Amino acid sequence: MTEALATPATSHRTVLITNALAYTGPGAVPALLARGMRVACHDPAFADSAARERAQSHWPEALLLHETDPVAAAAEATASFGDLEAVVSNDVYPLSPRPIESLDLDDLRRTFEAVTVTPIRLAQVVLPTMKQRRRGAMVFVTSARERKPELGYAVPTTARAATTAFAKALAREAAPYQVQVTVVAPNYLESELYYPRARFVDDPVGRAEIAGLVPFGRLGTPVEVGALIAFLASGTAPFVTGQVIDFTGGWP
Repeated sequence: MTEALATPATSHRTVLITNALAYTGPGAVPALLARGMRVACHDPAFADSAARERAQSHWPEALLLHETDPVAAAAEATASFGDLEAVVSNDVYPLSPRPIESLDLDDLRRTFEAVTVTPIRLAQVVLPTMKQRRRGAMVFVTSARERKPELGYAVPTTARAATTAFAKALAREAAPYQVQVTVVAPNYLESELYYPRARFVDDPVGRAEIAGLVPFGRLGTPVEVGALIAFLASGTAPFVTGQVIDFTGGWP
């Protein structure tokens, strides 16, 4: 007879999310809060008082951090909330599409620093405590671009693929300590940085373009990706680790 496994409580679980105003952040933050988690939000835009006030009005229960560097923000969150029990590494960098023979190598280095090196640094900071406590969850938001590389996008495709590979390696090292590591890999997600609403949702031409590419016939919504991220960060199903979950509406 097998012993029943109690479902981990998500109430008051402490989670850090990076770049809360961008990419998957606008959907993930309210979803994390709805699960009763204590959410610490990092975003460089919080250095601007007006942006900070707007975000706080939308998410009054969230802690908006002052540090602009994600690793420093993790230390700030720990000082306020105690040990982090979950981290959502939601890393972003603007796209600059170019053919491979004319790539800007400085842009490659900046992209790699933002979306690959930063999450590695963050993992180095939070992993020791999670291992010691023998619980925790790390969710890396990367990209599904590597599934079907698109012309002109070699830089983000390469950098995102590297982060996905790192997360899978981390999952193997962290599993003996009961630390869960997963990847959410979006493409065709509505976000102001990558697929802005005005162009691809409100504009019939843009909607038709997306419908011709995505089997679901539309962009994924912030609410949908937020629900997925919140589930993975909650620790509800910790045996799910080392997995890359595409958020692509059936693409490619």
